[in-house]
Amino acid sequence: MEDIERVVADERQIAKKVEIAARWLDERFAKAVEPVAICVLKGSAFFFCDLVRAMKTPVLTEFITLSSYGDGTCSTGAPKLVADLSSPVAGKDAIIVEDIIDSGNTLVLLKELLFERGAKSVTCVALFDKPARRQKDVKADFSCFETGDEFLVGYGLDYAQRYRTLPYVGVLKREVYAGKK
Repeated sequence: MEDIERVVADERQIAKKVEIAARWLDERFAKAVEPVAICVLKGSAFFFCDLVRAMKTPVLTEFITLSSYGDGTCSTGAPKLVADLSSPVAGKDAIIVEDIIDSGNTLVLLKELLFERGAKSVTCVALFDKPARRQKDVKADFSCFETGDEFLVGYGLDYAQRYRTLPYVGVLKREVYAGKK
């Protein structure tokens, strides 16, 4: 695609990492009773679906929408809860499935929210980790890929709601979003 500078993870690489993440979760939750996997919408949807299908451990599924970017390329620093979970997490092992850990603000908010609601444990699996942009001292328990300070799109990741359906993850050319905050 003409707007992509380069591919950082192709379909094959993503599928392999999803399998590895699923095995890691299966090991971690082998004795858990009905852990709940929580998809952070919209960016994590593709990763979430592939991940829970690859797991052998039965999980409940939940969805939550948090927004921290809007149509920009930088986190606002203040994530907002847009759509809440539909089921309680009290007494359950919660698995947060994130597309990318960037500033860390969203992950901190979500972990605090889940513990406040009585989650027994909270584990985070992320497709990408971007430590160069971290504002909070937090990280995923398992990350499939690490990236530098690049703006990624594809496989659920977007810019202004575009590029989510690319089957790979690539770096968006700067000229596509230059001048936008």
